[in-house]
This record gives sequence, structure tokens and C-alpha cells, in this order.
Amino acid sequence: MKILSITDPAFAAYGKIVDGYDWKPLLDLLVEITPKPEDRVMYRPGDEQLEALDVSRELGTNFYGGMPIQVGYCNGSNNALTSFEYHRDSEVNITADDTVLILARQQDIIDNKLDTTKAEAFLLPAGVAVELYATTLHYAPCNAPGCDGFRVIVVLPKGTNTKKPEITAKNVEDKMLLACNKWLITYPGTREASNGAYVGLTGEKIVL
Repeated sequence: MKILSITDPAFAAYGKIVDGYDWKPLLDLLVEITPKPEDRVMYRPGDEQLEALDVSRELGTNFYGGMPIQVGYCNGSNNALTSFEYHRDSEVNITADDTVLILARQQDIIDNKLDTTKAEAFLLPAGVAVELYATTLHYAPCNAPGCDGFRVIVVLPKGTNTKKPEITAKNVEDKMLLACNKWLITYPGTREASNGAYVGLTGEKIVL
């Protein structure tokens, strides 16, 4: 799969660069206090130390317009796409390492299926932040070429990716709801599928 730059015009369908903030305190603390597993991906929705920084407060008041937010992280090593998720709002990713994001569009879910040939990969350089729009399908980051892993700040409205609400499914999309504000679609045979995720990805599995 060809890896494009986030400055490529193709990225405009998925998100945009977020500027005007000083990301250094956030990324320095991320590197200082969080592990980077060599053999897996770990995710924490919110971290109190990261959330206590001025820049995190500014993201809540400015970028999210006063909404309560959580500032967490996704760290580790990964080279494959197993699933796609989306939220009802934008997500901000800020990376301490060169990182690859594999993305697709919610609009390309047709008849509750997504052909992964629609996906595209983008290199997110270290120190840069991007907004991923609510309609952007994404999942765990991947290692950039020549890198042994990644550390990525993940900012979302508070409560996202926590316990799934109790609902009675009214349509197929409701069956994709896997956690609070987290809709997920996966391949057959994945760990996510064994945990009850909706199976709807078609096409060859993407491995970088």
C-alpha cells in the first residue's frame, strides 16, 4: 500500500492538520510517563497527568468548544489493519514518533460492508497533530517505515471508548456499537470479531 503525506490533497477527505498549539509539553510527558510495547498495541482513553497540562485544557475550551474531553494515548507496535472504528465527533491525534494512519470513509460503507481497497495510508510526522473527522474510519496506528513503534496522543470527548451503553438494537448500525461512542466493523476471524464486533470488512487484509 502506498503511503501518502498528510499534506497530500487526498488527506482533505479525512481530516486536517491542527496548528496554533504548543504540543511539546504534551509529547514530552507522553514519552516520559508512558510505555511503548514492542509486541502489542495499548490504549488508554484518558490520563490524568496528560489532562492536567495547559495545552489539554486549551483543546477542551478551544478545539472542542468547551466540551468535556479526555486526553489519552495509543502506544506500541503494529503493521496491520484488523478493523475500522468511528465516532460521532472528531478525534485529535498528536504523535511523538513518525506514524502511519490507515483511513477510510464512513460514506464507503455500502449495505453494511466496507471494501478495504477503499482505504488509504498517510504518514503522520512526529510532533504534528491532525483532526480526524467524525466520518473518518480509523483504528490502531501502524509503524512508519524504519520505525520500531509509535506513541500517539488521542483526544476525544469524555467517555469515548469506555463501557458500552445498554441498548436494544434498532438497525444494523446499532450492532456496530462496541463501546461508548465507538462503532466498529471488522474482518471475520479477528480478535474483535470473537469479542462480538460487527463483521463487515471485505477485501484483502492490509499489512504494511
